Amino acid sequence: MMPNTCARDMMVSNLTTLSPDMDVLEALDVLLRHRISGAPVVDRDDRFLGIFSEKSCIRFVVDAAYEQMPTNNLMSFVDRDPPTIEARTDLLTIAQTFLDASCRRLPVLDANRRLLGQISRRDVMREVRDHLNKQEPVATGAGLYLSAVVDGVDRPFRAAR
Repeated sequence: MMPNTCARDMMVSNLTTLSPDMDVLEALDVLLRHRISGAPVVDRDDRFLGIFSEKSCIRFVVDAAYEQMPTNNLMSFVDRDPPTIEARTDLLTIAQTFLDASCRRLPVLDANRRLLGQISRRDVMREVRDHLNKQEPVATGAGLYLSAVVDGVDRPFRAAR
């Protein structure tokens, strides 16, 4: 049975964030100093503007190699439309979003696009593992069934009858 966990229950809320008026090198220094692969960019009201990541840094390097005077404005390299979720998004939807979007982190936003927190792929793995550690072992002979992870009414599909 899948835990009734939603983003609110597992998100990290004490995040390192970046300001849109930083330059790329300042933002890169923040990522390196905090040993993180990316960070949300928020305005003064904590409204989410996008994600600056290692991939953004690589884009900056490539632009600098091809242009004589590349911009070092942070917002030029921010992913302004990454996948995001709401605080009430359930664990299975979060996991599916990670698969579909192949991203490393999902910002959790409120209705006004204010940043509430963030969930990583590792947070999902930890949540599922913690839940499975609390379960009674099921003798199946063939390993873990999907039914051991997803409760009956929440299953994304049902067998044909």
